[in-house]
Amino acid sequence: MQGTIDAFSYGAVTPLAAYIMACLGGALGLRCVVRSVFNEQSWKPGWLALGATSIGSGIWTMHFIAMIGFRVEETPIRYDVGLTVLSLAVAITVVGIGVFAVGYRGVDARTLGVAGTVTGLGVAAMHYLGMAAMHLNGTIQYNTLTVALSVLIAIVAATSALWAAVSIRGFLPSLGASLVMGLAVSGMHYTGMAAVSVQLHSTPGDTWMGQSPTSLLLPMLIGPVAFLSLAGVVVMFDPLLVLGDMEAERSGRRPRPVPRRPSRTAPRAESLFEPPSPAPRHGEDWQRPRAQQHVQKW
Repeated sequence: MQGTIDAFSYGAVTPLAAYIMACLGGALGLRCVVRSVFNEQSWKPGWLALGATSIGSGIWTMHFIAMIGFRVEETPIRYDVGLTVLSLAVAITVVGIGVFAVGYRGVDARTLGVAGTVTGLGVAAMHYLGMAAMHLNGTIQYNTLTVALSVLIAIVAATSALWAAVSIRGFLPSLGASLVMGLAVSGMHYTGMAAVSVQLHSTPGDTWMGQSPTSLLLPMLIGPVAFLSLAGVVVMFDPLLVLGDMEAERSGRRPRPVPRRPSRTAPRAESLFEPPSPAPRHGEDWQRPRAQQHVQKW
């Protein structure tokens, strides 16, 4: 017997919240990577680690916020705590591999291809590991072609994000890249969920025993959300990250103030009937002393 699946049991609330968290993690992560790459005086390992953790936490938070809205009408859903925590570690680790690779080696085709593929496969592994943490009175089945499409989307999204991390310097372009990245990650998630079908068991069993989504996921989401908030505070109080001053300095596009030259206007006459006062040391004709006028004698 096939289970009735509803991935949007709370309407647009969970997809929108999931997308916002994916964008937030992507935006913070990209700015941290920019900070490490384009400022030689920064502590590169620290900024890269902060960026990788931000992106990984944003992806993981997006996944499980979206999963709060997932329902199978015929059976309750429970989650395994160990696999849920492991999926968070996998997300941060694989994103860290890609971020450190491009942070130290740049975005040449070989490095970007390998790092993007590894990171994309890791993001997909996080997704399906989180799905494996889900216990219910049935068997979860997947459509192979749809799963392959979701993995391809994850690889493309990861490669694009890594390229943007070290290629886009300005704040507004990075913000736009994070919005696209959030859309790609959310698209990967819901593409993977479209591959899911549930074959219900004929008799109740204990395979779906565990903690409910609200009792497990909501408390667990507090940690990544708090971390992203702290990372946001770090970015907000770093003017180089917000204003992009270091990119302008390195590219030479920052406008320099042009000194204003003093105006050289002709000196005014003391009265309408007197010639203007001479201005020596300047070569203008109007500044030369005029000849004495001869008064005609009557």
